[in-house]
Order: sequence, then C-alpha cells, then structure tokens
Amino acid sequence: MEAEAAPVGTFPSFMTEGSVLLRRGEHGKALVCFNNALKLRGGDRECLAARSKCFLRLGDTDNALKDAEASLRNDQTFSKGLYQKAEALYTMGDFEFALVFYHRGYRLRPELHEFKVGIEKSQEAIINCIGAPSSVKLKNKGNLCFISKQAECKQKVPIKVAKNPKWTKNQKPVRNPKTERELLGELYADKAYLEKLLNDKELMESSTQQGIKVKDLVLGGISYLETRSEFWQQQKPIYARVRERKLRQQRWSRDKKQKPLEVGRYIEKAMEDIDMLLSGDSPEDSCKKAKRVLRKVQGWSEEELPNRKELIADLYSRIGKAQLEMGQTEAALQSHRMDLELARQHDLPDAVSRALENIGRVYASTRRFQPAIDTWEKKIPMVKSNLEKAWLFHEIGRCYLELDNAKAAQSYGLKSLQAAGEEGDAEWQLHAMVLVAQAQVRLKDYRPAILTFEKALDKATLLHDEAAQEAIVTALDEVSKSFMEQLSDTEDPRAPSLREDPSSESTEVDGFEKDAEGEAGAGAQRGH
Repeated sequence: MEAEAAPVGTFPSFMTEGSVLLRRGEHGKALVCFNNALKLRGGDRECLAARSKCFLRLGDTDNALKDAEASLRNDQTFSKGLYQKAEALYTMGDFEFALVFYHRGYRLRPELHEFKVGIEKSQEAIINCIGAPSSVKLKNKGNLCFISKQAECKQKVPIKVAKNPKWTKNQKPVRNPKTERELLGELYADKAYLEKLLNDKELMESSTQQGIKVKDLVLGGISYLETRSEFWQQQKPIYARVRERKLRQQRWSRDKKQKPLEVGRYIEKAMEDIDMLLSGDSPEDSCKKAKRVLRKVQGWSEEELPNRKELIADLYSRIGKAQLEMGQTEAALQSHRMDLELARQHDLPDAVSRALENIGRVYASTRRFQPAIDTWEKKIPMVKSNLEKAWLFHEIGRCYLELDNAKAAQSYGLKSLQAAGEEGDAEWQLHAMVLVAQAQVRLKDYRPAILTFEKALDKATLLHDEAAQEAIVTALDEVSKSFMEQLSDTEDPRAPSLREDPSSESTEVDGFEKDAEGEAGAGAQRGH
C-alpha cells in the first residue's frame, strides 16, 4: 500500500492559516489545515491542542478529548492541553472531572483567566444538578448495617453504568415540548422547522451538489440539537432555570423601587448620553440607548416617575431622529407617529408640535412634499417664536417650490423673510431671500428676481458666507441672461415700462414689510 503523500506546504504556514480560520469561525477549513500540519509533524502538542479546540467547535467532543489527551502524553503540565481536556469534559457533561482539570491548570497557571472561569462554571453546573451542600442535611438515625449488605450485593451483581444515549438517525427521543422549548430557547424554532422538513418526502430523497443526502443533513441537525439539549439539561436543569428567573424578577422589582432622586438622575444622565451619541455621529448607539431607557421607563409607575408620559413620548422622538439619521425612514416615521399619538392622548401641546415637525422632516427627506406640507401647516398655529416661524415658512415654501407651485413658494418665502426680519436673524433672512428669488424665476418675474438675488448677495457678504456668495452670483448670471432674452424676444409694450418704472413691482424685497405682507396672505390662501 503506497504511503500517503505529504501535503504541499510547511508546518508553520498550516498552523498560522488554521489559527486564522479558527478565529474567523471557519472551523471546517481550519481542521483541514491542522490535519495537514500534523502530517508534517505528528504529535506536536500545540497543533493537537489547536485541533482539539477545532473539534470542540464542530461538536465532535470525542475527538476533541482524544487530541487533548494526546497533547498531554509527554507533559502533563501543558496548560493548553489541560484547558482543552477540561473544556471537552465540560461539554460532554462530565462537570466533576472537568472541574478537576480546571483546578490543575489554575494551580499551574493562576494568571490565566480562563481556568478561573472554568472552575466557576463547573461549580455552578454541579450545584444546578445536585443542589448546594448547605441544602443537604444528614440525620444520624438507625444503624449502618445496610451498608455492608449493599456492599455484598455489589460484589454479586455488577453495576452497568448507562452512558448518555446517542440518538440514531431513525430514533427520536420522546420529550415534553414545554421542557424542550425551555432548554433550546431560540433554537426550538429551528428544530421544529427541521422536523417539519422530514415530512417533505421529495426533498428528503434529493441530494446536494456534493452528493450528500438532504435527509442525512436534516437528521444530523436534529441529532445535534438533541445532544445540545441533553447537555444544557445537565448544565442547568429546569428547576435551576425557574429559580434563576425568580431571582431575576426579584432584582427587577428592587430596581423598580428606586428613590425618585436616583430615578431623576438616571433619566437626566441617560438623555444627555442619547443626545451626545446622536450629535457625535453615532445614531445607531443613540437609538439602542434610547430603546433601553424606554423599556426601563415603561416599567416604572407614575408614583416613581411623575412625568413618565412625557418621557415616553420624548424617547420615541429621539429614537425617530436616530432612525432617520441611519436612513430607516419608515421606522423613523412610525416612532414619530407614536410620539404624536401619545402627545395627543395625554394633552401635551409642545410634544404635538415637536412630533408634527419631525414627521414633516421625514416626509421631506423622502421627497413626499405634499404630506410634508400638510403636516407642517398643522403646526403653524402652535409656533411660538419668530425664529421657528422663519424656519417653518421656509421649509413649507421649499416644498411648494419642489412641487412647482411657485406662487405658494413665494408667499411662504416672504412670510419667512418677515419673521426672520422681526427676529433680527440675518442667516434666515438670507435663506428666505434666496427662496423668494427662486420662486420669482419660476414665475419668470426676472427683474424682481434679480433685485432679490442682489439683496441676498449683500446679506451673504455681511455674513462672510463665501459658498452662498458664489451660488448667488451664478444664479444672478443665469437670471440676467434669461431677462435679456425675454426683453429681446417680446414685443409687449409693457417691456420698456419695466425699465422706466422699477417701483411698479409690489413683490420686491425692499417693500416686503407692507406690500409683500398682503401678497403673502393671498399666496397662503392659494397654497391652502
């Protein structure tokens, strides 16, 4: 029989590649690398320990234990081998033996944290199985003659130790569905799905491209889940899970009874963190934090948190803002609608105004301009400051401009300009002037548009906004060309009068305090 050909490569390269693949979770490929490495250097303890870890990740506990023991053959103090043997025994459900080897490793290498963790989890698994020693009380009653009788019986009848049952592919264990659901958790749905696939005879008779029968794969998956549920049953029985759940509920009830001062501090700090994460370009973390705080606030009573309703609405608003930043527009819309619904239910006018503003933003960001206009116009009676009016009228006007309704856009632009002027905010005056000028261009009122753009250019110069200056100069050039073409092409006798009597325009920005106010009112009626 010919000897097996040596793999092409070196031992260090196979070890390095296998370690990288193992860290990535590609355990099958890693196993091939470790096998090739052992062909080049058989019995290498580092490679055996690594392959043992790989086998363990693949669920092959028997081979994992064999490799771990082989790595300890020449040196019983090899820490990696001891750890892998302990891990294999723990995964097989032999918690007592696993504890022994965790202790051995910890005595040799106390600085390694994994041995300490192994000791703790083994002790917990043993206590879950048999109970704590303090719960057992021995009583000295009767005599001990029955012990010698038991010893005699043991000599006559050999004890057969039953091994953990290995379910064959055609044999299925009988379990209580409720118990199985408790043990498997989220994996219960996967197991139910695999069992359902067994009823599809046509699918079970088919094979994969590699020639593996689908039925074997399905049965293998079910068998693996059964083995895992047995291990979890030993590691943490149902009664231990029930006890743990009760203790957790007790901790929750204690948390709920925090002092009002502590609750207030927690809420204040949490809101600051949420806002900081959102402003710091971390919308995903901000959203997660807001959702965690929301769940906690919903668990408190009105006595513990008097402003609970306002906080819940506020948190939905923050969640919606974060979702919009992440591009999750429909989720953001849903969150802001929840904010609006809660605000209306509990008569919170400021929250209603906030929710309408945010819903309009979501609609506008997705180019649904008419719903944005409808939403924002509901907010107009709730606006309190001139600065907010300047913003709101500008946004509504911008939406009308996108819908090619230039008259309504001009009307709201003039309203925005008036509110910004009353507030004394030069920046919003600039934005409003540009909007008015763009609407005038759409209406082909080129001369007023030129005058408005010139006023906007002066404002941008005062603000030292170079980008706005460049954009306005470009727009002015285009409007001037259009105006000259209009003058040269038209034979309308009114054209010279435009040059002769510039004061005839009532929508120029110079006189917006009086003339534009009347025009804005008319435009608003047309827009509505």
